[in-house]
Amino acid sequence: MKIHNPAQMPAPFGDYAHGTSAGGLIATSGQLGLNADGSIPADVQAQAEICFSNIRAILQDAGADIAHVLRFSAFVTRREDMAAYMAVRDRWVADLKTKPASTLVIVSGFTRPEFLVEVEALASLPGGAC
Repeated sequence: MKIHNPAQMPAPFGDYAHGTSAGGLIATSGQLGLNADGSIPADVQAQAEICFSNIRAILQDAGADIAHVLRFSAFVTRREDMAAYMAVRDRWVADLKTKPASTLVIVSGFTRPEFLVEVEALASLPGGAC
């Protein structure tokens, strides 16, 4: 198993990796809307953009890209943020011929109240190699 903690991202909050790859798959930990400088945007769209940018960085570190995503799992804290999140997700996958599976769940909160969205991904490695 390989660990993927891209240098341009904030370090993980605890004893885990931002992403791992093994057996032809890449799994990302849930990504929050946290900029590299530690700032957190106030709106869900800006936070979702950071989540997807971080996922892209993890995938690139593993030798893949968004086109290799099999599934996104996302969590938002407010029902009214569903459409804004989905607009960001849809932009990220707009050019993909095959769209990934996607789940969106409303949750009561995250580790800090200013976080509004968290996104994780499961992707395949190109050629099935680690």
